[in-house]
Amino acid sequence: MGPTGEVVIIKEILSEMISVARKNGEITPGDVTTLLALAERAGSSGKDKRPISLSEDVGDVILHTHTGDAVSAKTPGQQAIVKASQNNDILFAIGPAGTGKTYTSVALAVKALKERRVKKIILARPAVEAGENLGFLPGDLKEKIDPYLRPLYDALEEMIEYEKLEYHLAKNTIEIAPLAYMRGRTLNNAFVILDEAQNATNTQMKMFLTRIGFNSRAIITGDITQTDLPKKQQSGLISIQNILKNIDGISFVYLDQKDVVRHKLVRDIIDAYDRFESKNK
Repeated sequence: MGPTGEVVIIKEILSEMISVARKNGEITPGDVTTLLALAERAGSSGKDKRPISLSEDVGDVILHTHTGDAVSAKTPGQQAIVKASQNNDILFAIGPAGTGKTYTSVALAVKALKERRVKKIILARPAVEAGENLGFLPGDLKEKIDPYLRPLYDALEEMIEYEKLEYHLAKNTIEIAPLAYMRGRTLNNAFVILDEAQNATNTQMKMFLTRIGFNSRAIITGDITQTDLPKKQQSGLISIQNILKNIDGISFVYLDQKDVVRHKLVRDIIDAYDRFESKNK
């Protein structure tokens, strides 16, 4: 026996633990940590507390982080990514900076790994400076390339506790690598994300898409207005829209300024650049 409020919270925790165990076959220490974090927040939020639940069908919640924070699809574009990813094996999410393309995609990948629908997550990015300029950076190859991959690490670190993320990286359950490292591989039972795909050439895009194996899903994200490729090279993300249109199992989601979830000024900056570029054209 104890205070009524605490008893109710404990009952909710135990009930949710049973539900998770039935659904996944077990309950992990990470699940317990998340439930306790949610319970702590519920205990301090008064009458309007949210249910203590790891269920993903509460609102637009994709998953809960190890601290109990909800990762949600906040905008129409992000919600379209979540919906399209449920019905398609390959999804292209195209839109300007700050629209949450990468963050939402990584959340979906972490969710799939947590629910054991895939065995690993593979995150790739083109290293557009992988020629002369890269050589001026200090360190070995990994240290030279890591700055290009940092945004992917940042997203993962928000969703997975540090020790568990380090374990996954060490075991290659989660792999973060330059796009060039995908060549020659077959990616089975994986959730694969290609980020900043506007900097992939047509050849690289074809190479990446043909790596997809059995029981795998892929999300390709990018901003076709911010291509860093040399002028003579066409972005594979631009041409792919015509090459793969109207193919079952492949979907395109387009985000715009309404989906920007960063500082308000980011949306204003995008609008200003759009007006400037339209005027110059």
